Amino acid sequence: MASWLATPAGRYLLEWEQRHLDLAVADLFGFHALQIGLPELDALRANRMPHRWVAVDEGDCRTEGDAALPRAAIALQLDYDALPFDSASLDLVVLPHTLELAHDPHQTLREVERVLRPEGRVVVVGFNPASLWGLRQRLGRLRRSLGLKRQQPLFLPPR
Repeated sequence: MASWLATPAGRYLLEWEQRHLDLAVADLFGFHALQIGLPELDALRANRMPHRWVAVDEGDCRTEGDAALPRAAIALQLDYDALPFDSASLDLVVLPHTLELAHDPHQTLREVERVLRPEGRVVVVGFNPASLWGLRQRLGRLRRSLGLKRQQPLFLPPR
């Protein structure tokens, strides 16, 4: 997804999501916040919690030379299906496109529910398949399956 985020549509999406995430997490209080996935987006930058971490899946780590996009500092490499936190230990978990890329989205959500405090918050960001972008992606896949415009790339990342 990192290469798609460097395209004009990807940069537009990152900027739009960053603005909305800044508003969504600014007034959430607590001590421990975690962003799981998409380090190209600093989902916790407007949050004032003293302990904030960005975690990525072990398979999503990039080399230091890949600096095409600004990104949050990666603090943890983990498996989305087994978060290394105590139960009821986090006040905020942000999932920017994490469920779309997770091996088992249901297990990831179960883990997030396990590590959240009783009054904790979760923010989920993802593509809406019923949106205009989702419709454009489905039409592109349909054209490819029919053998039309095989060389034309899909609008959204293939995953």
